[in-house]
Amino acid sequence: MKCVTVLVFCALTVGCGYGSHPMATAGTAPTIASFSPASATAGGPAFSLQVMGTNFGSQAFVTFNGSNMTTAVNSSAMVTAMIPQAAIATAGTATVTVTNPATGGIYGTKAATSQPKNFTINP
Repeated sequence: MKCVTVLVFCALTVGCGYGSHPMATAGTAPTIASFSPASATAGGPAFSLQVMGTNFGSQAFVTFNGSNMTTAVNSSAMVTAMIPQAAIATAGTATVTVTNPATGGIYGTKAATSQPKNFTINP
């Protein structure tokens, strides 16, 4: 019985070792420098939007006015998003971000999102 008490005491005071491992680290935030095309016309057809910048991960995705777009990663400096016609139906500005999703579970990296950049939708 003394042996069990000692083992329980050790487990409670020393812990199981998981507390000493770091949790997920901060991911590298992408940055957006420019778009091609630089703008679109309201009511125009669907189009491919090239987003140029830095730190785009292999699973990065574009958010256009709050909606995730189908995205292809061309390189760490360019991604291409498919923008549907409905997303540019009205003139104004659309907020664009690029996100590198979390990787590797609790010991990987946290998701990181770029600062938003406005995309112009002309009348």
